[in-house]
Amino acid sequence: MAEAHQAVAFQFTITPEGMDLQLSYQALHQIYRSGLRSWKKRISRMQNRVIKGVYPASPSSWLFVVIAILATMYMRSDPSMGLIAKIQQHLPLSLHVSLSSQGQTMLSALVFSTLLWLSVILALRFCLKLLLSYHRWMFEKHGRTSTTTKVWTLLRLLSGRKPLLYSYQTSLPHLPVPTIKDTLSRYLESVQPLLTGPGFERMTGLANQFESSLGNRLQRYLKLKALWATNYVSDWWEEYIYLRSRGPIMVNSNYYGMDFLYVTPTSVQAARAGNTITALLLYRRKVNREELKPVEIRSTLSDTLVQFQAVWKTGLISDITNVLQHWQDSEFVAVYHRGRFFRLWVYQAGRLLSPREIQSQVQRILDDPSPPQPGEEKLGALTAGDRVAWSEVRKRHFCAGVNRRSLDVIERAAFFVTLDEEDQGMRGDDPAGNLDRYAKSLLHGKCYDRWFDKSFSIIVYKNGKNGLNAEHSWADAPTVAHLWEYTLATDAFQLGYTEDGHCKGEVDRSLPHPQRLLWDIPSEAQVSSSLAVAQQLADDVDCHVFPFRDFGKGRIKKLRISPDAFIQLSLQLAYYRDRGGFCLTYEASMTRLFREGRTETVRSCSNESCDFVKALAGGEVHQTTQCPLQLFRRAAEKHQNLYRLAMTGDGIDRHLFCLYVVSKYLGVDSPFLKEVLSEPWRLSTSQTPLQQMELFDLKNNPEFISLGGGFGPVADDGYGVSYIIVGEDMINFHVSSKHSCSGTVSLTHKHTHTHTHTPSMPPLANCPVMHDGVMLRTLRPSVW
Repeated sequence: MAEAHQAVAFQFTITPEGMDLQLSYQALHQIYRSGLRSWKKRISRMQNRVIKGVYPASPSSWLFVVIAILATMYMRSDPSMGLIAKIQQHLPLSLHVSLSSQGQTMLSALVFSTLLWLSVILALRFCLKLLLSYHRWMFEKHGRTSTTTKVWTLLRLLSGRKPLLYSYQTSLPHLPVPTIKDTLSRYLESVQPLLTGPGFERMTGLANQFESSLGNRLQRYLKLKALWATNYVSDWWEEYIYLRSRGPIMVNSNYYGMDFLYVTPTSVQAARAGNTITALLLYRRKVNREELKPVEIRSTLSDTLVQFQAVWKTGLISDITNVLQHWQDSEFVAVYHRGRFFRLWVYQAGRLLSPREIQSQVQRILDDPSPPQPGEEKLGALTAGDRVAWSEVRKRHFCAGVNRRSLDVIERAAFFVTLDEEDQGMRGDDPAGNLDRYAKSLLHGKCYDRWFDKSFSIIVYKNGKNGLNAEHSWADAPTVAHLWEYTLATDAFQLGYTEDGHCKGEVDRSLPHPQRLLWDIPSEAQVSSSLAVAQQLADDVDCHVFPFRDFGKGRIKKLRISPDAFIQLSLQLAYYRDRGGFCLTYEASMTRLFREGRTETVRSCSNESCDFVKALAGGEVHQTTQCPLQLFRRAAEKHQNLYRLAMTGDGIDRHLFCLYVVSKYLGVDSPFLKEVLSEPWRLSTSQTPLQQMELFDLKNNPEFISLGGGFGPVADDGYGVSYIIVGEDMINFHVSSKHSCSGTVSLTHKHTHTHTHTPSMPPLANCPVMHDGVMLRTLRPSVW
């Protein structure tokens, strides 16, 4: 009760002698500091709104315009060409009475200067939007820059003033709607290597029938939406792909991020949690103050507004459909340890606790000997199992009373923290196997010791290793990767640890203890049922993490080949060797060059890639022929072109998806769209981008290598492959599949010593390549 007494600012009692008033100056001081912090945040937000509102100009430029106009008028020249006199004539009569003639002229000049300043801002914004809409530079080869692209570099001049995080948002273009003809043509080209002759002819007939009948009607509705909405894809994608799904989100939707591969900054669990929580909250502060640099792609800005704002304020609520709920910033985090839930306050009177203070609070949780309440230990399984069951339990048992209050704490928390009792990482006598177990732990844990509905959850292991599990509906992986890069770098290089592995800083011993959350669970039957569903899904997942060290981006780029295209061709060859054929392949591409852009699909399996794979795998390769070299380069260039089209709004799948949604709204069926949307993605791939390399300095700190993250397989008989290109000499792969499918296996034969083909190993490692007309075997000395 000590915390409750400290929170009371004043008490009074009425006695026969009068009223006795007792003030708590400490509590009043805390209230004052909290209010002061709140007002500082409001003023900062108002200031940022003004700065963003006038970008690419600056507020001070208004004063410059005013001074310039007044100086010109002082020299007896009229820069307004009579407009100032016109404004003076239309001033209110009261101002004509109260102001002198000179005062009226000054006021009119101020009005004219302000209007001129606003007009210049609008003109600059229009030019900026035109420049940001130009994407042809992506399709130009290195060293062959067109005149138009050279003019486009004026963007740097317009963005010369340091922008805030969201300064460019209103200048980004809207996502364009491709033509029906282009989309269908690209679609048929993408499925040609996957279909037999009669099958391709049938699909061509369905596509032609769709284009000549229903397609144009659906396209008109879609163009109407594109005129009305900021982005014609994103809201439907969020709703129908994520929110309306009723299956478990664990494994099927959520994804994970890993710690450093070779380094664990401290082995003290509470200390690692203290620095990690502090780093995350410092990142939130930078986001709120808009101090982060806008994400750029060769000076072209990408949209970050919606997803960056949702990081801390969003959670998934299971109802009739899933609902994304948004809250205000909170000053506490929710913590899970040994079956108990806690609320950990990370601010005191508006002050962010020091890392050492947070470590002390986490240690109190670790030392707490109290047992879980009945039904509390495995409560998190409700978020891992079937969504319908979780929705029903929520309505019955979590709508009022103590359960509602405790659930509110978890859902309104800045994020969720699990203090895991296991050791994880690449360690011990079986480092490869332990790395795989580390991935599975982050992906699903014990199925009840994570809160999968939170926007993201942090897991801190007993040996100091950490990781992240993120819910997918509110944002895509690059946003979470940006957050996690900052967290790891700030933890290791800025906050740091003492020699004995503890956080730095002083500790206020008077801090109140973390609060246990209370529950009243009448029956554990539904929790057990959800846990059984989740456990079956978790046991079926096969994960393998594979650090590839033979070569990396540096040697690939010397060959003038895109590293991403190189890896994608490797995966195509690996899948062909594994399954004896090709499959529909999904590679995630970003459309964040447009407002509220999310993702688009790059169909990596192309005619060109199949030609190359067949030539290489079929034994048709001879050093005296041009077949492998030219086919390889042609396939790589084709993949790059597909990626560019997807990034610039000319992809295939999001357009077809939206046409399908329109058809459902209109109540009409399309055999073509139905078949397209039902095709399984047996090879789902994604690259995790390193966006803030300057934070790590891998040249001087090569051991601080990020492992990236991964996700579960999309199809039951397919693979999920995530990869991250780290520095110049390493590529990390995360491969997932399901044990229930006898035709897939994630673990490479390198560790099992059995003849098993896998997409985790880039099989192009043995390919000779053509560079400057000379046959070089730069990747491996061996010959095909």
